[in-house]
Amino acid sequence: MSENNAKPALPDHLSGDPRSPHFVEECFQHEIGIRLNGKERNDVEEYCVSEGWVKIPSPKAKDRWGHPMLIKLKGEVEAFYK
Repeated sequence: MSENNAKPALPDHLSGDPRSPHFVEECFQHEIGIRLNGKERNDVEEYCVSEGWVKIPSPKAKDRWGHPMLIKLKGEVEAFYK
């Protein structure tokens, strides 16, 4: 029973895009929360704690494949399980 509740440690750099080398599927089996400068964000696509940035999708801009362009925001990043 405790094996089902065991959560993997969150990596320093994690991406929500399955095509990325920083995608870790085991982490996404649990709900993840991200705080940037003390404020919780729900729109984070990728983060790096050690470098202090998150990437969020642009509301309008798309790349040539139709995926949203990502905007990098810098600050103090904290990742946690909800």
